[in-house]
Amino acid sequence: MNRQPDASDSFQTAKRVLKETFGYDDFRSHQAEIVKAVLASENCQVIMPTGMGKSLCFQVPAIVLAQQHRVADQQLSDSTGHRPGMTLVLSPLIALMKDQVDALVAKGVRATFVNSSLKRHERLERYQQIADGMFDIVYVAPERFRKPDFCEIMTKRSVLLLAIDEAHCISEWGHDFRPDYTRVDEIREELGNPTTIALTATATPAVQKDIVKQLGLADDEMRLFHAGIDRPNLSLNVKHVWDDDEKLTAIIDIRQRIAGSSIVYFTLIRKLREFSDKLWAENIPHLVYHGDLDRVRRRELQESFMTEPGHLVLATNAFGMGVDKEDIRFVMHCDLPNSLESYYQEIGRAGRDGKDSECVLLYDQRDLATQMEFMKWSNPDAEFYHRVFDFLKNEIEQVNAFGMDWLRERILHKQKHDRRLETVLSMLFRWGVIEGSTSPDMDLAVVEELPPQLCDAATIDAKLKRDQTKLLTMVQYVNHEGDRKAFIHDYFGLGYEG
Repeated sequence: MNRQPDASDSFQTAKRVLKETFGYDDFRSHQAEIVKAVLASENCQVIMPTGMGKSLCFQVPAIVLAQQHRVADQQLSDSTGHRPGMTLVLSPLIALMKDQVDALVAKGVRATFVNSSLKRHERLERYQQIADGMFDIVYVAPERFRKPDFCEIMTKRSVLLLAIDEAHCISEWGHDFRPDYTRVDEIREELGNPTTIALTATATPAVQKDIVKQLGLADDEMRLFHAGIDRPNLSLNVKHVWDDDEKLTAIIDIRQRIAGSSIVYFTLIRKLREFSDKLWAENIPHLVYHGDLDRVRRRELQESFMTEPGHLVLATNAFGMGVDKEDIRFVMHCDLPNSLESYYQEIGRAGRDGKDSECVLLYDQRDLATQMEFMKWSNPDAEFYHRVFDFLKNEIEQVNAFGMDWLRERILHKQKHDRRLETVLSMLFRWGVIEGSTSPDMDLAVVEELPPQLCDAATIDAKLKRDQTKLLTMVQYVNHEGDRKAFIHDYFGLGYEG
């Protein structure tokens, strides 16, 4: 009779995988405890600073569990109905999936992803490969569970571990709420309630509690591993400025002082382009990355930044998720971020190699008005949701024929800088109300009714108040005269010794 591996056997296998597959001699920080817990079938919530190795906390157990499951398969010779084991990773971004899968495949790990970047024939081929047990780790967005064909494929596999990356997306109290993440409890049930690990770099106590609740678990059914948020090698500074000329001077000064890979974040694409022109006039080379660029160009720019040394990139917050570059020497915010969570995630991209790096926030009081305008655009009222939805439902042929500018003109009339329409379309996509594309050509279809969450005044008002509170905290941070790291630790409910 064959002996099943015990916890000690499993952890020794995990250490071997860490060395042979990932090239590390030992786990660091809380990684060992987390890996042991996952291999012992404990549900875990992991909060760990960016760059501290969150992904290994599920990737190593995923490989170990797959190996053990294959051994069990071999022992069950001639069995019927046995489903190959795998780990399913819920991840919010296409770029993040591809980067992690590419890195795993390069190390010989049987990993893949399924997302909207695949053509239909590629997706169907990938589905068949998953059903045949060819992959041990599969990355998908939670929205994929809206697709009946994908759900059917999942019935042919045994999900040994469910990993939820960027788990703050689960909570409406988080800074990047994704409606489909609120279905994770249903997804877990569909998958047979596998061991679950939820990971994020940022979560306030309220978000931590909400993550557990949204997973359908009780507090005592999920262990919390909090590795803290301190990054001792990062220096945090705020520089008060009065106009764009002072901002430009600050960018030039730090770039002349620090020649390594660097990111300067902007809120507005228009402002980013203006600063790009000014930097070129000063003969300062740089890359430019924002959401208006097509996907191919964005990918090229990201590849250049990742593989070539010393680039300065001017970017909106569309740049960063999936950028796992160790030697970023400074991160500058040229505009006020909308929340401390967003700010902390973005500065977390600096200094992942442990060497000293600078994080500078340039604060012009006028930027507060810009963020307040953004807040208005990102919180349309119920009447506006109804107006856009009714127009799409009744005029969809014209919308697809005449395009986005025509739709904007009909909905917003002369308010060409108003971005509420983009917010509504984004939320309709997220809630599964519409499908298709808005670029390069309009190809939309209304497939569901408007959900009550998008047209309930109380819900919308509560969201607006949360956003206002987050922005107020950000202003308090820039005006804080004490230790800024202590301020951030206090916000996230942690002590700080300095």
